[in-house]
Amino acid sequence: MRVSVFGATGSIGESTFDLLRRRDDIRTVALTGGRNVTRLAEQARELRAELAVTAHDDCYPALKDALAGSGIEVAAGTEALIAAAERPADWVMSAIVGAAGLVPGFRALAQGATLALANKESLVTAGPLLMRETARHSARILPVDSEHSAVFQALVGEDIAAVERVIITASGGPFRGWSKDRLAKATLAQAQTHPNWAMGQRITIDSASMFNKALELIETREYFGLEPAQIEAVVHPQSIIHALVGFRDGALMAHMGAPDMRHAIGYALNWPERSELPVARLDLAQLGQLSFEAPDPDRFPALRLAREVMELRGHAGAAFNAAKEVALDQFIAGRIGFLDMAALVERTIDSLLSDSGLTSPVESLESVMAMDQMAREVAGRFAAAMA
Repeated sequence: MRVSVFGATGSIGESTFDLLRRRDDIRTVALTGGRNVTRLAEQARELRAELAVTAHDDCYPALKDALAGSGIEVAAGTEALIAAAERPADWVMSAIVGAAGLVPGFRALAQGATLALANKESLVTAGPLLMRETARHSARILPVDSEHSAVFQALVGEDIAAVERVIITASGGPFRGWSKDRLAKATLAQAQTHPNWAMGQRITIDSASMFNKALELIETREYFGLEPAQIEAVVHPQSIIHALVGFRDGALMAHMGAPDMRHAIGYALNWPERSELPVARLDLAQLGQLSFEAPDPDRFPALRLAREVMELRGHAGAAFNAAKEVALDQFIAGRIGFLDMAALVERTIDSLLSDSGLTSPVESLESVMAMDQMAREVAGRFAAAMA
């Protein structure tokens, strides 16, 4: 099987690498990463990749030196990422964080590949277009977010028309019990420490603010074709149940597993079969109990904003994601506070409501990128005023 991994040096990429290195039937076509070229080169050598690409032009010399004598082709920059996605592969992991992962994913689908989708932004910003592109090229998308993989697995052999509701779970992050006053003073160091999952900085902070779960609500609608009213979120601090599917007969199917992304990645890699995975097995007696609570929309308004975006449809998802990325950048840079992120996103969406393009149907990747750019500019102006 020919495999490419986009975002190989991130947390999802590392988990994917761990599974791939255990296989002897894999031919690695391309690996891409960011500035951690030392790790990218190590992965490329171990998997004997045909191509290694760094997204940053200035990292090209370091990557080339690290792979000197290996026979592995080296490239850098945005166009190189796109060219790598156009190389024929059977299975492609899309794990680049943010809107930057959108175009490579589309190019991989155009080759008829199976796209293991960990890049939330693809469905959030261009869901209808992505699903149409998948059908047009007889390609396939398999969800790799633990929640959406759980829903996908719970639906095997089921009729989607029989689904009454889908419940995705959230750990609550490091600030689950914090008051709003305390949240206003949350630091970057506190926000980037997750109690259950080992993830990258940006997704960990998104988890702390619940923006990660907000994106997942929108993803659920776009991938499974459900109505917003059918999609729920519940706080589950243990992170053992990843999602539940409720059917019209009252049955509720839950997917359980240790908080390890190799579950979902391995399922997508081996689909439609199940193969042994190097993950912990649950000891229910040791767990003792599982608890649940409703998310607080006052302290964590991201979920409310996601529901508004789902109702608006059109390009609202692209604007929401772009504003969220700007807000996250500003928080990481120390220019705005933790609660200011949601306020910035809401102000951006409200400002763009006067633009008819916000709710117009998603017909092209160009229109998605145009809305992304517009929202970033608007959010940037608001951020400057808030700093």
